[in-house]
Amino acid sequence: MSARTRSSLPRFTAVLATVALLAGCGSAKAGTPVPDGEDAAAYVSAKFDDTLNKLSDQFSANETRKTRLDQVVRFDERRLNATISAVQLGHPPARLSRNHSNLDSNEYLDVYHPANSPVEYMLLGPVYASLAPTPWVQMPYTSGQYNECYWEGAQTVCKMLGAVQDSVEGGHGAKRANSKPDGSVELMAEVTLTAFIDNDVVTFPAAISSQLTAEMKARTLQTRVVLDPRGKLTEIEMTGKITGNGHELEIDYHYRLDGTPSEVDLPKIPDPSQVTVLADSAAVADFYARMDDIQGQGR
Repeated sequence: MSARTRSSLPRFTAVLATVALLAGCGSAKAGTPVPDGEDAAAYVSAKFDDTLNKLSDQFSANETRKTRLDQVVRFDERRLNATISAVQLGHPPARLSRNHSNLDSNEYLDVYHPANSPVEYMLLGPVYASLAPTPWVQMPYTSGQYNECYWEGAQTVCKMLGAVQDSVEGGHGAKRANSKPDGSVELMAEVTLTAFIDNDVVTFPAAISSQLTAEMKARTLQTRVVLDPRGKLTEIEMTGKITGNGHELEIDYHYRLDGTPSEVDLPKIPDPSQVTVLADSAAVADFYARMDDIQGQGR
């Protein structure tokens, strides 16, 4: 398993719906927990159902934020442990994502898109040094017409929200909600491993996915979603340990806001002498194919 920088794109309409419907959970009286059990599940699910089809523009592609996503996956002795720190700043936004392994300090990929630039830059860690003769590569920026969920810094959290939605629609999902004195809302949910996998939150290699039985995929991950008083997502956490077929799978994903971003958080545009230019789609496709080969060696 390896942390991927450019994975399949999320179902952003589903994510938009999820963000909108989560905001609807904030109407409980401040500081009042919704009772546990079936009544709680019915209450929270109703809040989801009330807004499931109310797509809106609440998910802004330009909202300034600084986030951190810790990703831990263990299948027996095979591990993924990585952190994606991300900054989105300004209008239109400059975007930076840093995808760093916590197991190998030489494995990292930093992607920077300056505001309004027709190109983006990627800094290659030593593990990926064979991909280019320079520390940086430059490629055409092709995500400008898409929302934030198509950006490396937000892809995974959007997929996590998509997994929540799928579980709710499948009869799992919402279990408990609590409105806190400050007006924030905490939602506790259960997300099936099937939903986690189907939404591509993590991509398992065939050697692992073939060992995951239907019974294991039906098991759930405990999920905690936190919204601020305005109904904005501030935190989502998925954790669980699943055993079966002689194997043990452990998952711990934790996304959260990480302070206030500033220009200090963004790098300078690299010197041209430090940049290899990938001028067209064919060069970019070849680059990512070779990256896949490197990442595949660690699976």
